[in-house]
Amino acid sequence: MTPRLDAVERTALLTAALRAAETLREDRLYTDPFAAALAGDIGPELLAEVREATFPPGRARTLPSTPDYNAIRTRFFDDYLLRAAQDPGTTQIVLAPAGMDSRPYRFPWPEHVRWFEVDRPAVLAYKADRLRRTAPRVHHRTVAVDLTSPDWEQDLVAAGYDPAVPSTWLLEGLLYYIPEADAHRILRRVAALMAPGSRIAADIVNAAALTLPHMRGLLDVFAGWGCPWLFGTDEPEALFAEYGYEVDALQPGEEGADFGRWPDPVPPRTERDVRRVFFVHGRRR
Repeated sequence: MTPRLDAVERTALLTAALRAAETLREDRLYTDPFAAALAGDIGPELLAEVREATFPPGRARTLPSTPDYNAIRTRFFDDYLLRAAQDPGTTQIVLAPAGMDSRPYRFPWPEHVRWFEVDRPAVLAYKADRLRRTAPRVHHRTVAVDLTSPDWEQDLVAAGYDPAVPSTWLLEGLLYYIPEADAHRILRRVAALMAPGSRIAADIVNAAALTLPHMRGLLDVFAGWGCPWLFGTDEPEALFAEYGYEVDALQPGEEGADFGRWPDPVPPRTERDVRRVFFVHGRRR
């Protein structure tokens, strides 16, 4: 029997549905042959709700294009992880939360890489059920924990993660779903698990994206599902620096985070009261 997912966990099915839809495009930025199976029946239903809010019939779009954003985000972090894996000194990649991500299955990874997927037990059980006939293409370990639990680090270390060895972490689709205090706590706890020089990447929205009236259509969809957006920052570099990271933050549409697909103007960082998304990437000092 396929495990049941709660509201927050089901957002992973939306991401899988977006990746399945991208895979069918002639101008696709990547191919994910596992996304449709991971999305199941629920993922396309969630995507239909997002599309209805984003592309209202008879009216101009005012919300960010979720399909284009997700395509750019996936490709950006695909490239980021593949580059990191080429470094012989980086032997550990941690995806937290793992959601319905299939990177361990769709890319060939160097022999020296060990891949850790961290997520709630129901999510990992659902994914294992959907991919039970497929083997990962990397040394692969799953860690079934909630990242807000008090002792998930112990489970990660017990699975073979070595905090003394350089690692690469990706916090994808996480920080805006959790309260501000939890976001700070996770960044601090991850930093404590990273050797100096380790890499980190994440996506995060700005504070205005949580409050602007024209964002309500999208925000209401997520709130209606029971997983509202809760946290954003206008200074991601400062947020990460507080916990010992030195990072850059790119907006979709900027050089290196466009891939010819971002359909909207990119507001300069000096402009106030506009929605933003950041792709944060850098290293532990």
